[in-house]
Amino acid sequence: MAPREERVLTIGLDSVPPDLLFDRWLPQMPHVRALLQRSTYGTLESTDPPITVPAWAVMFSGMDPGTLGLYGFRHRTPGTYWENYLPTSRTPREPMVWDRLSRAGKRVCVVGMPPGYPPPSVNGVYVSDFLTPPGARTFVSPASLQDEVDRAAGGYEFDVTFRAEDRERIGEALVRMTHKHFAAARALWSREPWDFFALHEIGPDRLHHTFWKYFDRAHPRYEEHPRFRRIVEDYYRGLDQEIGQLLDAVPSEVRVLLVSDHGSQAMAGGFCVNEWLIQRGYLALRGPRPAAGTPIEKTDVDWSRTRAWGAGGYYARIFYNVRDREPEGIVPPESVPSLEADLRRDLATIRLPDGTLLDADAKSPRAVYRTVRGDAPDLMVYFGHVAWRSVGTVGYDSLFLSENDTGPDDAVHSFDGIYSISGPRSGAGARGPTERILDIAPTVLALEGVPVPSTLQGHVIERFR
Repeated sequence: MAPREERVLTIGLDSVPPDLLFDRWLPQMPHVRALLQRSTYGTLESTDPPITVPAWAVMFSGMDPGTLGLYGFRHRTPGTYWENYLPTSRTPREPMVWDRLSRAGKRVCVVGMPPGYPPPSVNGVYVSDFLTPPGARTFVSPASLQDEVDRAAGGYEFDVTFRAEDRERIGEALVRMTHKHFAAARALWSREPWDFFALHEIGPDRLHHTFWKYFDRAHPRYEEHPRFRRIVEDYYRGLDQEIGQLLDAVPSEVRVLLVSDHGSQAMAGGFCVNEWLIQRGYLALRGPRPAAGTPIEKTDVDWSRTRAWGAGGYYARIFYNVRDREPEGIVPPESVPSLEADLRRDLATIRLPDGTLLDADAKSPRAVYRTVRGDAPDLMVYFGHVAWRSVGTVGYDSLFLSENDTGPDDAVHSFDGIYSISGPRSGAGARGPTERILDIAPTVLALEGVPVPSTLQGHVIERFR
């Protein structure tokens, strides 16, 4: 019997955790509530690291970050200390679902799925993502549809400026941007009966970073602010309306997948990884003590006495100053295992100001991933279950900061994202077990009736078929 072929619509909500969508805001989201009543839904376990890039690429390739060569928003250029590059749609080393479906003759439309610039050529339409550079001349493939997409959106917008103090402006910009994304998606959905359609919305991620401490009383810096709390509630209500308007045009037989790449949680603060490396003798600076908040790349590093240094972000990317690899490397390649063992031992002893362990979880990419391609850090370190950001700047009197060193920030990421999938075979209205982000791509291919390559690291979720 030939495999059953189904049409699939995916709505991707960036950074949405289960407790917000399935519990806290669900009573105010009637359209999502109705969708869940005809779906199986639950927690979607994200990837290492739980970051927008690479998580969406993992979801839609069925491959881990090491195999893709994607480790975050920034990658260090080999042979340099401070030169970084941003990933693009050409960075992943493996094809995405829409590539495989296109080759199988399926018609696909993808709106804003990262990494999506420059917009790749598919058998259909691709609108590039929030990493599209300002002033980009082409953000739709085929370019002939760019004016149509721009008109449908009323002037397409990719992202909003966040981590700033003008929260009223950010709230208004979020609503406007999200509406434009869904307006473009609705116009594109109406063009033809797509086999596969995917929309990515970055808005929830920006909302959480900007407003989390105004609705979460457990946040360490919780503030009572009715207006900002209402912005969050209104955004989720508006998001529900946008989803509802899109679903109004979707036939009941289309399988609707609602997913997030990872979750969000209150930010506990920041851990100054380079200050710690200096204190422990792994990193050495020359000259007077730098001012608080000085980027490490603007300091005078004594590379002749430096064995390791780090970068900030959701996790610490630690690099080793290896001889014959770095410009002024001093660590013999054969000594790298002992250096890493020393780092792991010392990281495990870090304590919070209250005396409890920080729980620094150090992972080697080569131990986590099936293979390591591209430009991976030497060591990946999560602090306090990702609740503490890694601070790369230096010059502080304390190893712990209450705020992000790159601007106001209320939230960080978590490993718990969400999924729901509609359909009679999925156990309508039931909360299902935790699923893996790796398993979404092979499941979509199976639903579309396209053979699932044996090389994929994810597996088909059989109960969704």
